[in-house]
Amino acid sequence: MNTTAVQTAAPVTVPVSTPTEAPVRVAVVIGSNREGRFGPVVADWLMSLLGERPDLAVDVIDVAATDLPTALSYDPSAEVRAELAKVTPKLAAADAFIVLTPEYNHSYPASLKNVIDWHHAEWQAKPVGFVSYGGISGGLRAVEHLRTVFAELHAVTVRDTVSFTNAGSHFDASGAHRDPEAPATALKAMLDQLAWWAKALREAKEVRPYGS
Repeated sequence: MNTTAVQTAAPVTVPVSTPTEAPVRVAVVIGSNREGRFGPVVADWLMSLLGERPDLAVDVIDVAATDLPTALSYDPSAEVRAELAKVTPKLAAADAFIVLTPEYNHSYPASLKNVIDWHHAEWQAKPVGFVSYGGISGGLRAVEHLRTVFAELHAVTVRDTVSFTNAGSHFDASGAHRDPEAPATALKAMLDQLAWWAKALREAKEVRPYGS
């Protein structure tokens, strides 16, 4: 009896197209408004490396460009509302934050705390990374104080930071870092953590809104 082998064609796998993941919206908060501040030098370094990350969409909030009063109000004047309009929409739209802070007297600047305190829901269930600069401590004492502040605001601070001890010695007269490899590596680690948390929390909030 003759038999005929029947070959069955292998199933064809049709690739499923998935939508491109939206970039993580990161608001960089430059936290000093001190006369002669060094912050813009560090900010320029930070922004140059953030520009190399296609997974991040970056906005900047410079506290020196705002004029918010230290007296908080539940019913701010028209002038104060105009100042808030420079800041609040950027914070609300962000998926994550990078706070750039110096260290003044073992802590962070009053100008930064003021911008933080004028807002609440804008910080909730979002990750915060830190870039700090200062003298011998590199601003790390300011960062540790900020962690407790953001915990109260239901934000998540990422573990790794970038800090510059004796910050002025690390940059030349043009603002370029003299030895860029180590801080760039530290920044990548922090940004990777920040992006992971931002995506995870964004997806979680799409399923279940955060309640405090």
